[in-house]
Amino acid sequence: MAEESKAHTWILKYDQPAAVWEEALPLGNGHMGAMVFGGAAKERIQLNEDTLWAGFPRDSNNYEAQRYLKKVRGLVSEGNYGGAEDLINTRMLGVNTQPYLPLGDLYLEHPGVENTEGYRRELDLDSGIATVSYRTDDCTFTREAFISAPDGVCVVRVASEIKGKLELVISLDSLLKHSVQSSGQQKLTMRGQCPTYVADNYFGDHPYPVQYEEGLGIGFELQLEAKVTGGSVQTVEGKIVISGADSVVLLLAAGTTYEELKQKAAHIRTDLAEISTTIPSPAEICAERLSAAAQRPHEELRQRHVDDHQAIFRRVDLNLGGWEAAALPTDQRLAAYREGQSDPALEALLFQYGRYLLMASSRPGTQAANLQGIWNPHLTPPWNSNYTTNINAQMNYWLAEVCNLSECHEPLIDLIREVSVTGSRTAAIHYGARGWVAHHNVDLWRHSSPSGGDASWAFWPMGGVWLSSHLWEHYAFNPDREYLAQTAYPLMKGAALFCLDWLTEGPDGMLITSPSTSPENRFVTEDGRPCSISMGSAMDMSLIRELFGNCLTAANILGVDEDFRLQLEETAARMFPLQISRDGRLQEWFQDFTESEPGHRHVSHLYGLYPGNMINEKETPDLLEAARLSLEKRIASGGGHTGWSCAWLINLYARLKDGAAAYGFVRTLLTRSVYPNLFDAHPPFQIDGNFGAAAGIAEMLLQSHLGEISLLPALPDHWNNGRVEGLRARGGFVVDIEWQDHVLVSAKITAGQDSLCRLSYSRELKLQLQGGTVAEPGTPLYMKAGDSIIASV
Repeated sequence: MAEESKAHTWILKYDQPAAVWEEALPLGNGHMGAMVFGGAAKERIQLNEDTLWAGFPRDSNNYEAQRYLKKVRGLVSEGNYGGAEDLINTRMLGVNTQPYLPLGDLYLEHPGVENTEGYRRELDLDSGIATVSYRTDDCTFTREAFISAPDGVCVVRVASEIKGKLELVISLDSLLKHSVQSSGQQKLTMRGQCPTYVADNYFGDHPYPVQYEEGLGIGFELQLEAKVTGGSVQTVEGKIVISGADSVVLLLAAGTTYEELKQKAAHIRTDLAEISTTIPSPAEICAERLSAAAQRPHEELRQRHVDDHQAIFRRVDLNLGGWEAAALPTDQRLAAYREGQSDPALEALLFQYGRYLLMASSRPGTQAANLQGIWNPHLTPPWNSNYTTNINAQMNYWLAEVCNLSECHEPLIDLIREVSVTGSRTAAIHYGARGWVAHHNVDLWRHSSPSGGDASWAFWPMGGVWLSSHLWEHYAFNPDREYLAQTAYPLMKGAALFCLDWLTEGPDGMLITSPSTSPENRFVTEDGRPCSISMGSAMDMSLIRELFGNCLTAANILGVDEDFRLQLEETAARMFPLQISRDGRLQEWFQDFTESEPGHRHVSHLYGLYPGNMINEKETPDLLEAARLSLEKRIASGGGHTGWSCAWLINLYARLKDGAAAYGFVRTLLTRSVYPNLFDAHPPFQIDGNFGAAAGIAEMLLQSHLGEISLLPALPDHWNNGRVEGLRARGGFVVDIEWQDHVLVSAKITAGQDSLCRLSYSRELKLQLQGGTVAEPGTPLYMKAGDSIIASV
C-alpha cells in the first residue's frame, strides 16, 4: 500500500467560509472548544468551556416516588400497563436536567477587506490546527487556530504576507449575562454569569425559559491577550484595534466557578474529607494560563500542541485507498458521494474524524463528551446537550478503547464515579434500594433521578447499569489490577447491589424488573393503547446479566466477596431469559406485544449483540438469528433513520459479520446523516453518530469480544485493499492488519502485557512469533509484554 495517506488524508477543506454553525470547523482540548467559521472580512470563532452549565447544586430527588412503587408493580402484574404508566407519569418522575451552555464568541474584523480570491479553509486532523487563507488585491492573509492541551489556551495567529498590512478589530460577546472590559492596550476580559434555570422549551411555549438568580449559578471569565508584531494597538470601547501590523497572536483562557460550587455540594463530592480552601477563581485560572503561555513564542506553543496531539492521533492509521478524491473540497466530495460515487478515503476520513472529535472533547481531567461533544452555540440546546444515558453517552465512548484513545475514556469514568454518589441517594429515596442508580439523563450536577416528561424515556433505572459496562471495558482493554480493585469493581458492585434489590419475582417465579421499559419505545396494549411500561424488557435483563457476569469475573480475579459472588450466581440463574417471538425475532418485551412503531430508532433489545456479547454465534446461535431477523424487520419498517441509530446498525451488522450490510450503513450515514463539516445529523447535530461510526468501522476490521482476536470479521467488498495500524484488542493487544484482494496479507499483534493470545480468521493462519518461531495454526499463544506475532494465510 502507498504511504500517501499520511501526507494529506486527514484534512477537511472548503473553498468558502462557513455560512452556518454546522459548516464551521471544530477545535478542542477537552476543556475548551471552538468552532471556526473562517470569514474573511469578519471571522467568528464560537467558544465553549466544559464546565459551563446552567443550574447549581440542588436535590432533584422525588421523595414521594417510593410511595407508589408497590402499587405500580401490582398494576403491572395484573396486566394493567396503561394504569401503571399513568401512575408513574403523575407520581414517580422528577425534574429535567440543566443544559450545557455556550461561552461566547471571538470576532475578528478586517476593515477594508471586501473582494478576495484564492480562499481556502481547512482543518488538519493530524495537527489539530484550523487554517484560513485568502488574497486581496495586493496581499495574502493567513489565520490559524488551535486549542492546546499542554498549555490550556486557545491560540489564534493572524498574519499578512506584506509587513504592515494587517488591520484588525478584536471583540468578545456572549449570549449569557456578561460584561467586557479592557486591561491596558492588549487585553480584554469577559466576565459573566450562567442562568440558574433553563426550561425545556422544545415547543416554545415557556414565557420565561432562561432565568437568572443573583448569587446562584456558575460564574465564568474569558481573558484574551493580543501579542502584536509591528504597527500600533489600542483599546476602543471594549475592543482591541490593531493598525499597520505584521501579525498578531491571540491567547485566550477560560475558567468557571464550578469547582467552588461542587466543593460546597456534598451530594456530588466523591470524597467528603477532601475539602480545599484554595480553589482558584476564574480570574486566577485565566491569568495563570495566559501568563505561562505568553512567555512562550508562538512557534513553541504551536509545536507543543502538535506534539501532544500527534502523540495520540497518530497511534492509528487507516488506509482504504482512493486518495485521488482527497484533493477536492470536502463538501464537493460529499455531494459526489451522495450521487453514488465511490470514495473510500472519505470513509477513512469519517473514521479518523471520530477519533479526532473524542480527543478534542474528552481528555483526562475534563468533563466527559456530552450530546454535542464540547461544541454548542445555543442557550437552549437540543435535549439540553446533556448526557443521555439510554444510548447516546455510551455510544460516545464505544470507540475509545478499540481506537487507541484509552485515556479519553477517563472523563466518563470520572462521571460514573460522581454519579454513583448522587445515585446512591436516588436508589434509597426512590426505591429503598442499596447501591446506586442513574436514569436516562445526567448533567454537570450528576442528576441521577428520573427526569420530567414521559415514562417511555424518563423512567429507566438502568442508566447506571449500562454506564458500568464502560468500567469493565476499560479494564478489558487495559488489564490493570489496581484500577479493577480501586475503581471498576467497587462501582460495578454498587450498581449490582441496586439490581439485586430492584429485581422482583414475576411469572413462574422468575426474577424480572418491574416496572420496566425498553428505552423510548412503546408496544400496543390489548385495548389499543401505545404504552411503554411492562416488566422484564430484553434490555433490562441483558444489562443486569452482563453486569453480574462482569462483577463475578472481577471478584474472582481479585479473590474477594465470596458470599456476594454466590448471591450473584444464584440470582442470575433465576433471571427471566431472552425470548424469541412467534415470528422468529428477538422479543423486546417479556410478552410478544405488537409494536407501536415497528421502525423505531432504538434497538435496545439487541444490546446483547452489540455493545454486549451474550448473543453470539458460539453460545447462542438461535438468539443470533433472531437478532438478525429483528434488525431486518426494524430496518424494513424505517429504522436507523437518525444519525446515531444508523451508527448503531453499523456495529450490529459488524457483529453479525455481515460486511455488506455494515458498509451499507456507513454509506447511509455519509449520504444522509452528516452536515458539511461531517458532524453527525440526528438531525439536529448530535455527536454520538460520529463516535458510533468510527467504532463501527473498527468493529468491521477487528473484534475481540469472545476471548479471541478476530481479523477482518466484516470486511466489505468495497474495501478490497487496505491497511489499518494501531487498533487495540481486549487483553491489551495492539493490532496492525494489511489485506489485498479481500484476503489477509499479514497481521501483527503486539502484547501490552503477559497474556494468552488466540487469533481467528476465515482461513487458516500461519503464525510466526517474534524471533522466528513458527506456531501451529489455531494454537493459543502465550505472549510476554512487548512480544509480537505475525499472522498470514
